[in-house]
Amino acid sequence: MKLVSIVILNWNGRTFLEKFLPILIENSRMEGAEIVVADNGSSDDSISFMEREHPGIRLIRFDKNHGFTGGYIRALAQLDSSYFLLLNSDIEVTPGWLEPLVGHMESNPSCAACTPKIKDYNKQTHFEYAGAAGGYIDRYGYPFCKGRLFDVLEEDRGQFEQVSDIFWGSGACLLVRTEHYLAVGGLDEQFFAHMEEIDLCWRLKRAGWSVNYIPGSSVYHVGGGTLARGNPRKTYLNFRNNLLLLYKNLPAKRRKKIIFIRMILDGISAIRFLMGASPKDFAAVLRAHRDYYGMKKRYLGIKNKNKLLDNNVIVSGIYPGSIVSGFFLKGRKKFEALKWLP
Repeated sequence: MKLVSIVILNWNGRTFLEKFLPILIENSRMEGAEIVVADNGSSDDSISFMEREHPGIRLIRFDKNHGFTGGYIRALAQLDSSYFLLLNSDIEVTPGWLEPLVGHMESNPSCAACTPKIKDYNKQTHFEYAGAAGGYIDRYGYPFCKGRLFDVLEEDRGQFEQVSDIFWGSGACLLVRTEHYLAVGGLDEQFFAHMEEIDLCWRLKRAGWSVNYIPGSSVYHVGGGTLARGNPRKTYLNFRNNLLLLYKNLPAKRRKKIIFIRMILDGISAIRFLMGASPKDFAAVLRAHRDYYGMKKRYLGIKNKNKLLDNNVIVSGIYPGSIVSGFFLKGRKKFEALKWLP
């Protein structure tokens, strides 16, 4: 058994592999660590590049794109490690990035997953959208981070230098304890991509384990390597999966009311897309709601099959207010403006 498998799920990312894989290899020489590239049915020359330039790296091949969740589910099933580290191909790691993450997990058996400080590759003084200094959600399911509210990215001024309990860690760089990952059922393939790591972390926390932010480790993320923000496909997945996230994880007594309010807020967003000359995004929200109604039926009864999750608990890390109203109506653009201690 390996200590940790660092798994890059690649889809037409040959350029990123060429640029960032050598840096990863150089900075990940920990005993018991392996690097694995799982190719998700790429149509570029990723496979030939790996075989030619990195024949010593384990390569797992799929015949088609199974999405983020499906690809990782299939790749992780072929590995035997104490920890899985999910790593985007467009991440540049830094010297000494791996040891603080694994060391924290080894010293804290109740921690199920942890994430590093994630900064913007193109503006390295600032946090990056996908994970920043650890993620949370508000009461209506809107995700945000220390260092990032909506599209406002904070400069890293050393304001988030404490190891802390968070609600979710970014799937761009997430270390997960294999035993706990399997205990809660792993990633949900129905999500395909987007919000899947929040769903996983929520289930880990519902089972009684913690998710932590480790500032002693830092990486740089390009972002938008697969679907850029503003892409209607990404809009669809985010709106659909956010509703599925709430339906799956909210206590039954709160679910109906919260989702009803959230769908009203989604409707307002759809109207803003239409008024802003984004008819494809408007249509994406409508499709997301339609498909949510069809997909949620697949979860009927599933919540009761895993005894670890059959508890109706309200976990820590959920902001009790509304990020939407705070940001757009009250001008709260930074995490500290929330005046909230998770």
